[in-house]
Amino acid sequence: MHILVTGGAGFIGSHLVRQLLDAKHTVVVLDNMSTGALEHLSGLDVVLWKRDVRDSDIVQQIVFENFDVIVHLAAQTMVDVSIKEPVFDASENIMGTLNILEAARQCGARVIFASTAAAYGDVAETDLPVKESQALHPQSFYGLTKVGAEKYLQLYHDIYGLDYVVCRFANVYGERQGDKGEGGVISIFAKRIAAGEDITIFGDGEQTRDFIYAGDIARGICKAITTEHVNAVYNLSTQTEISLLHLVKVMSDIMGEKIEPHFDVPREGDIYRSVLSNEKAALYLDWKPECSLEEGLEKTLKYFTGRVE
Repeated sequence: MHILVTGGAGFIGSHLVRQLLDAKHTVVVLDNMSTGALEHLSGLDVVLWKRDVRDSDIVQQIVFENFDVIVHLAAQTMVDVSIKEPVFDASENIMGTLNILEAARQCGARVIFASTAAAYGDVAETDLPVKESQALHPQSFYGLTKVGAEKYLQLYHDIYGLDYVVCRFANVYGERQGDKGEGGVISIFAKRIAAGEDITIFGDGEQTRDFIYAGDIARGICKAITTEHVNAVYNLSTQTEISLLHLVKVMSDIMGEKIEPHFDVPREGDIYRSVLSNEKAALYLDWKPECSLEEGLEKTLKYFTGRVE
């Protein structure tokens, strides 16, 4: 297949592009390089468009290439940035996505859309792990714009017949995760540990996340590209709840040293507990995560410690 990956020079995108090439697809990457890096695509047989999904003429360029599939990863992904700059967040995540949907509508491409656990907001303990049918109550503008983009996808299908798959990611981590716009707590901790610096937990440390390795996310997207079960939403997650205190303990064990975090007040918009059900993806995408937390953290820490001189 001829596949466009927006944000393909970024963290998750660079994992995905490698898997797409291994599967013998032809790949074009569209990336404005605000969080991506050329080195992430070094040695890979891809065409790179250094463009922004919000560019006024990007629709025509995409349509001319006549892609079979567009994987839309490009986005503003930071909760705190969305709280401080909601207009910027909306321009990236709503207007940029509309350009992609217009292009896909005109060339008949399937759209794989990267959404987020932030779409759910804080969920009652009785509703954990969260299923895709859970009511959506985002607590940040980031989560809100992702929900809005999902609604646009549904209407583009209803009105124009566009086929799509929404993948709601749990908390993704792994090699090449940046801190310019797609940094998660694991990459932040890993970089500071590698540099011999202290780490800070915002809150009491008992808050939980569903941490999933980027390679598993990429495999899930590959499944979404070929599935017959389209026009649907799937959680990509481990279905395992990990506290930040446990995360630090595992990192300590891997590094062979005691890591004592500092604590600060919780950040506005952060969810306290998060774990997603992956039963639907297992059933309809034939997908399950394969990388354990210990294995993924070891790869991630090795990557970041190797990069610190």
